[in-house]
Amino acid sequence: MKKILLRFFGLIAILMLAFLWIILNPKPAFAQLNTINYNNINLENRDFSNADLAGVTFVAAEMRGANFQGANLTNAILTKGVLLKANLEGANLSGALVDRVTMDSANLKNAIFTEATLTSSRFYDAEITGADFTDALIDRYQVSLLCERADGVNPVTGMSTRDSLGCR
Repeated sequence: MKKILLRFFGLIAILMLAFLWIILNPKPAFAQLNTINYNNINLENRDFSNADLAGVTFVAAEMRGANFQGANLTNAILTKGVLLKANLEGANLSGALVDRVTMDSANLKNAIFTEATLTSSRFYDAEITGADFTDALIDRYQVSLLCERADGVNPVTGMSTRDSLGCR
């Protein structure tokens, strides 16, 4: 019986030491390296032209008139943003999450939106000549509006805007 009690208390002591070691020796969580967040910030008329913004988050950012011409925004997160009259000409938004974003009167000429999620976003009067929306998730109503003015071929992907939207 004495041996069983000694083993039991030995096990309890080891567990307590392990618990104390975990609690008293915390390690920081590894965050994604080089992550930049532009959340809830005013970026009106900011120049991001030709910048590498892959994976960057822009949540609820005010980006009226911002210049993203030629920028790499692959896998970026742009949610609840305002991109009125912004310039995204030639920008790469492949795989980006563009949810609830207003892109009215934006320049999207030759932009690449392949496999992007563009749900609940607006594109009223946006210039979309040469934009590639291949395999992008877009609300049906917005697709019908975009098809009314879809024209051109993307110089990088070689895909016609009309075909990438599935226009009839």
